[in-house]
Amino acid sequence: MNILEKIIADKYKEVDEKKSLIPVKLLEKSIYFSGPVVSMKKYVSHPEKSGIIAEFKRKSPSKGWINASASVEQVSIGYMQAGASALSILTDKEYFGGTNEDLKIARKFNFCPILRKDFVVDEYQIIEAKSIGADCILLIAAALEPEKLKSLAYFAKSLGLEVLMEVHDGEELDRSLCDALDLVGVNNRNLKTFDVSLDTSLQLVERIPPQFVKVSESGISEPKTLVELKKAGFDGFLIGENFMKSSRPEQAAYNFIKEFGKLKALESELSQA
Repeated sequence: MNILEKIIADKYKEVDEKKSLIPVKLLEKSIYFSGPVVSMKKYVSHPEKSGIIAEFKRKSPSKGWINASASVEQVSIGYMQAGASALSILTDKEYFGGTNEDLKIARKFNFCPILRKDFVVDEYQIIEAKSIGADCILLIAAALEPEKLKSLAYFAKSLGLEVLMEVHDGEELDRSLCDALDLVGVNNRNLKTFDVSLDTSLQLVERIPPQFVKVSESGISEPKTLVELKKAGFDGFLIGENFMKSSRPEQAAYNFIKEFGKLKALESELSQA
C-alpha cells in the first residue's frame, strides 16, 4: 500500500466517525454555509494578480514537520499582503498537521478564495468544506474512480463551490475531465514515490482544455520557474513548502512574489522590444 492509498483508507474511517459525531443538519447551520463564494477561478486567472495559491501546511508525509509553530492568522494575512491570489489551507490532521479550525481562522481574516486542501472521498466533506468557509475543494484523480470524481464535482457545484481537480499524468487527466471542474492542477510530485519533476506540468499543459484554469502544483522553488510555466500556459501556481519551511513564511512569499513581478515585467519588455 503506497502513502496515497493509506491516506485514503484512513480518510474513509475518519469521515465515518465525523458523520456519527456531527450531523449534516448541524453543518448546514454554520454562518458560512449560505454565504457567497469567492471565485478561485477568477482570482487565479486575473491578469493583474500573481496567480499564486499560497499554501499553509505544517507538515507533510514525505518531510514530516515543516513548520509546527506557524500561526495561520499571521501567515494567511501576510500571504495576501504579499500579493498571493488565493490561499490553500490543509485541513488533514493525521498527515499534514492541519485542522478545520485553521481554515475558519483564515476565512475570518481574509477576503480571498480559499481552497480546502484535503482528501475528499465523500459528499459529507464537501458540505463540511462549505460550513467552514471554503470556496473551492480539491478532488484528486489518483484517489477517485472517474464516476465518483464527477459525482463529487457536480455535488460541489450544487452547493456553489468551485472545484480544482488534481492530476499526475495524462491518463488521469483524460479519464477524469468533466464540465463540473473549474481548475485543473498538475501535481509535479508523484504521490507514490514523492519524486518531483516540473516536466510533468510542461508535458500536460497543452492537453488541458482551455475552459479550465491551469494550475501547476508542487516543487516550485524559484520565481524564474513561474515565468517559464506562465509562458507554457499556466495561470496558477500552488506553492506551500517553499514558503512554509521559512521561519516567516509570509516574508518568504513577499520576497518570492516581488522577484516574480520583476521577472515578469522584464519578460514583457523583452517580448515588446
